[in-house]
Amino acid sequence: MIRHTVPALAALAMAGTAQAAEVQIAASGPVVELSITEQIEAEPDIVNVGAGVVTDAPTAVEALRQNSVEMRKVIERIKALGVAERDIQTSGINLNARYDYDQRQQRQVFRGYQAMNRVSVKLRDIDETGEVLDALVVAGATNLDGPRFSLENDTEAKARARATAMQRGREQALEYAQLAGFTGIRLLEVNETITGRSPGPYPVVRTASLEAAADQSAPVQPGLVSTGVNVMVKYEMTR
Repeated sequence: MIRHTVPALAALAMAGTAQAAEVQIAASGPVVELSITEQIEAEPDIVNVGAGVVTDAPTAVEALRQNSVEMRKVIERIKALGVAERDIQTSGINLNARYDYDQRQQRQVFRGYQAMNRVSVKLRDIDETGEVLDALVVAGATNLDGPRFSLENDTEAKARARATAMQRGREQALEYAQLAGFTGIRLLEVNETITGRSPGPYPVVRTASLEAAADQSAPVQPGLVSTGVNVMVKYEMTR
């Protein structure tokens, strides 16, 4: 029987084609490990608002039918304002029985059915947010939520945050090294965690009225939103 032996280096190369080996740089001196969080603020470029219609009726069929008629008006109004269909998404449809507690009879009393339909709308022109909210109310929306401001593409902002975080990490690591009696540092490892995009302040869910919409457009201040990274760096202290 003839046996073929694969050299160790060749075997390692073959294994490397299936799964990359984890490479770690060995340190001969003390090591300092730092976690740096860097946030970048930027002007938002998109805003999300929610609009819904709530209807009450004696029967479930009637409540849902009435709600559908009113919701179609709201959606058509959204489209008429120039919002693309891809930026309009149904976020929830609910149909529930309504009960009130009768204090005299000491029991729940059936009052009918309530239907609710909600959509989430992405607006790409922030300056029109107030006008859009008012138009939705006039079209029949009985409640609104938002606006929620954000960045559609935060790649550039994250790159700036990353550069600042790495600079801060190097400066702090060098400071620790010098405090410990060393003269330099050598980078051993870098890990990054992406932090979420923090929206600016926005109002809570509120019930809208036709009278309020008729007065003037709702004032909207987009402010700034933030995005960033968390970088873990590991340095070896050197002489």
